[in-house]
Amino acid sequence: LVFLSDMSRSPSFKVKEELSPSLDPESLQRWIVALCAIRFDLELGQLIEECYPPGCLTHDEELEIAYISHLKSKTSIATHSEITEVDKEFSPKPADKNSVSKRLSSTNSDNSVVILSHSPYSSVFKPLLQFVGPLYFDIGKIALELIAAYVSTWPAPVLGKLMDLPIGNALLKENLPPAHSLPKENGVSLDESAAPVAPFLPNNQYIPQGLFHDSDLYGAFHGLLLQLWLFWELLLGEPILIIAPTPPHVDFHPYFTIHDPQFAHLNSIREGETFPPMVLGVTILFFLKALHKIPYIVSVGSPPPSSNRVSLSTRSSTGKVSSRPEGLGLQQLSLQKFSPSSLLNAIKLWRDGPLCLMTEHKEAIWTTYSATTKPDTSILNRLIDAGMSPRRHFLELTINFLAPFGPYFRITAPLEGSSPYVDPPSLPPFNADEFLAILSARGPRKFILKQMKSNWLDFYRRFLNGPNFMPWFQRRRAVAEQKQDRLWRHARMKTDIQKLISKMAELEVVDSFSVIERLLLGELLLQQPGNGGIDSTVTCQKLMGDLQAVFSALTKDMQQLMLSNPQRASLLRGSPELTKLPALALVQAGGASSTSLT
Repeated sequence: LVFLSDMSRSPSFKVKEELSPSLDPESLQRWIVALCAIRFDLELGQLIEECYPPGCLTHDEELEIAYISHLKSKTSIATHSEITEVDKEFSPKPADKNSVSKRLSSTNSDNSVVILSHSPYSSVFKPLLQFVGPLYFDIGKIALELIAAYVSTWPAPVLGKLMDLPIGNALLKENLPPAHSLPKENGVSLDESAAPVAPFLPNNQYIPQGLFHDSDLYGAFHGLLLQLWLFWELLLGEPILIIAPTPPHVDFHPYFTIHDPQFAHLNSIREGETFPPMVLGVTILFFLKALHKIPYIVSVGSPPPSSNRVSLSTRSSTGKVSSRPEGLGLQQLSLQKFSPSSLLNAIKLWRDGPLCLMTEHKEAIWTTYSATTKPDTSILNRLIDAGMSPRRHFLELTINFLAPFGPYFRITAPLEGSSPYVDPPSLPPFNADEFLAILSARGPRKFILKQMKSNWLDFYRRFLNGPNFMPWFQRRRAVAEQKQDRLWRHARMKTDIQKLISKMAELEVVDSFSVIERLLLGELLLQQPGNGGIDSTVTCQKLMGDLQAVFSALTKDMQQLMLSNPQRASLLRGSPELTKLPALALVQAGGASSTSLT
């Protein structure tokens, strides 16, 4: 991800260079990959002027980063006056200041500073850019080195937590996005992702609710407020093309251009073929023609005063929202009251199609889809009066919509006094047809019944058949299974094995031996180098003691049979040689009964 500085002034802070920390490259990588300064030259094009740490990018990566950074910063030009204001709060080396000022005073180049990171921590990187951007334009390369050194002193990221992150004499106090909002490939363990969606919070409590939580969705869709419910439904996995007059500064979304490898694929999709699920935001009108087959096209925002496009008179934002019929599948919405002329304008806009944006930018949506969810105008009017975001309302809507799936994630804990050395029961199996039949007979929650039309069951059917359901469902199941596994592990740690054995029949003792052996081998596998498992030393010690206790309770003949296997004999002796067994053997032993060792 590329996080771009808007070259606004940095907060007042001071750094004593002689007290600056030294760079820890490994710790830096927990947060960012690199800090780069990009320069655009009319003769040479876009160039990476500085990159820190040096040598961390390939030549091709440098070219790509310079290109997309220039696209994002075409409207941002650092001026010498901005630099001198920052200079009042920071005492740089004279040589650095002069050389940088000389470069920036040239009218033939635009400059930008970017943060490169594998993690979408926009809540941290946006304020960090308020330091590093202006500071670089003030003192040059040393600013990148100083900021990188301070970032490398930060503690490891803790998802969903408020973190104190020092920069010089300043302190960033920022919330990281919750784990449930990150995909598994981002290095988030499943047990950290327990919540299906963000939890409810008091209205006065500000905590990130997901990725890019600081994006102003209310402001971005201010001209299409009644369409928010339609957008909520389309996020089930429908392909959406969103076009705006200009990208915002400090843009942190992946940038899409005609050079993107996906563009050639999207441009080659024929009439009748299905577009992949995506939300694609663009500012170049060329994409309207190239990707006109996308079934959902949305235009938002107003052109800036300096735009070369035909300007569009802005709509009033002081009136109340009023409901109106959906004419031809298009709601051309504003905050003005409904009138016959506005309906005619909406019909004309629908007839002209999205290519009318080539001559004049208008806020509208083009789709033939009829929404199931009914806009709640009372909610919108309260939001408009208070200047609040509708995010909380849609969070409640999402939670109520997903509630019927709750029984399929229900976990079972060991009963008090029962043996935890058995396989936990499986989670309830899921069948889409059975789920819909049960839901149809029982009906939806009152909240959903109030918010949706009579075809609410079709909306659930679309969700089940869409591309987002199965990845979400499988992840939630995996989270529930991990939770259940954790409960049973905790119960085993608390179990008095001698008391438990005294209540067992002979066959139960043998079965318990097999289960404990398998569990122990699984814990040993977690300790193998490179597996990234948790430290399970204490668990291994407890299981080892329980295995030996159960072994002692076996009959002599059964003990001899167990010891006939060298690996099991080594395991019962607690020999460290067991941990040197090939990983494959441990995997097989951990995933099957103890007879796999015989």
